[in-house]
Amino acid sequence: MVSFENPILPGFYPDPSICRVGGDYYLVNSSFEFFPGVPLWHSRDLLHWEQLGHVLTRPSQDPLEGCRASGGIFAPTIRHHNGRFYMVTTNVSAGGNFFVWADDIRGPWSEPITIKQGGIDPSFFWDDDGTVYFQSTFGDINGQCIGQCVVDLETGEMLTETRPIWHGTGGKCPEGPHMYKINGKYYLMIAEGGTEYGHMETIARSDSPWGPFESCPRNPILSHRDINPRTGIPQGLGHADLVEDQNGQWWIVFHGIRPSQFMLHHMGRETMIAPVDWDKDGWPVVNGGKPIENPMTVPTPPNYQEKPVDKAWKDCFQGPELDRRWAYLRNPVLENYSLGNGLTLRGAAVTLDDCASPTFVGVRQGEFCSQVEVSLTVDQLAEGARLGLSVFHVPQHHYDLFVTRREGQLCAVLRRRVVDMVVESAPVALPEGQPIQLRIDSARLGYTFYAGAAGQPLAQVGTGCTQLLSTEVTICTFTGCFYGMFAEGASQGTFQEFTFTPLPEEA
Repeated sequence: MVSFENPILPGFYPDPSICRVGGDYYLVNSSFEFFPGVPLWHSRDLLHWEQLGHVLTRPSQDPLEGCRASGGIFAPTIRHHNGRFYMVTTNVSAGGNFFVWADDIRGPWSEPITIKQGGIDPSFFWDDDGTVYFQSTFGDINGQCIGQCVVDLETGEMLTETRPIWHGTGGKCPEGPHMYKINGKYYLMIAEGGTEYGHMETIARSDSPWGPFESCPRNPILSHRDINPRTGIPQGLGHADLVEDQNGQWWIVFHGIRPSQFMLHHMGRETMIAPVDWDKDGWPVVNGGKPIENPMTVPTPPNYQEKPVDKAWKDCFQGPELDRRWAYLRNPVLENYSLGNGLTLRGAAVTLDDCASPTFVGVRQGEFCSQVEVSLTVDQLAEGARLGLSVFHVPQHHYDLFVTRREGQLCAVLRRRVVDMVVESAPVALPEGQPIQLRIDSARLGYTFYAGAAGQPLAQVGTGCTQLLSTEVTICTFTGCFYGMFAEGASQGTFQEFTFTPLPEEA
């Protein structure tokens, strides 16, 4: 047995799907309006993960122009069959359901192949005779349900009409279907209850992929809907996928949220994992029927080796490409970004307040308590233009620490945007001709922003609470907070030595 802590992927990494090829495990997540799309991960032991990159790396695969916040790429499924990888997902802002394929997990991945069945959260299942079944959300006269058709993977053509196969157990929003064939039975696992505090995972089985499906008598098999959020235990568990390791042990990956305080969370839905056993009647039991709480003690996975987890990292922007952790807002205007001796950003008329593609590149916030710091050299900065570091959730909710000019004076300002309210701090004067240091210290309930000349003591510019960037305040968005560098207006600046340092949480 080994001990570890969930989440295995901290920060905004929701809707996990997993597959195994030999001794290797691959996992993908939703990406919504952020680009590149569909983060792609690899592990040998299920508990330690390395990001390989993204599945959707070209705008032709992931068009996001005009995409609303929490639009774009919804829940993906990853599968491997006959030597080929398949990733199927939905672009709710352009084109609907589609899949891409690759013979090498690192790509290149194909151009999208459309499947005309509607709904979201698509999945593939291959039966023993080679028939490929496609599931997604659906609806009929009895309400929302899971629909299924047979598809041709060469063309994406639907070979049958869509038929409803299960309405779930009565929870709202039946979604996230995955089908498996286990010991001759067809199991259909879905999420219900909505992706909030009532989220849950349910399962049913049948002798046929078309049903009728018998519901597990212990449904939901995974949920914290009846656990008080004040306990500190993760909430909103659901949207799961199953995988069997090479030793015959089953596992379930799913997402959950870590509230910062009672029924408020701002880091998004995060990927977690738990062991699965099967009872004498052939139904899955998640984590021995116990809640998901840290530390987790689980059967030792294959290839497991104790590894120190160092969450601190630094990026000096010296390579030809950005680190895989960085993401743009929608499809970037690439001429506004250049790498060399640092990362140079060029401002444009588009700002962080717009549902467009501002000059912005960010990394997910994955720890309540941390310090983020970056050095900035101002190359060009007109009156009122901005170069800075943001805690960004959506266009209506972000805190921006930026360097600007006010009546010709170089200064740092904190701008807090919350819905239609904008509050700016008093400007803090900065010296000309010197690198500027920008820093954000985060705690469970708030952020503190600092600026000053690099190598000198920094001045506190202002503070902002996490509550106003929480999903519940942003009206239940599907994403989470990012730390991002940005440029707006007639500006150009070079960012160097971005550092992320986890901090201990105060008692």
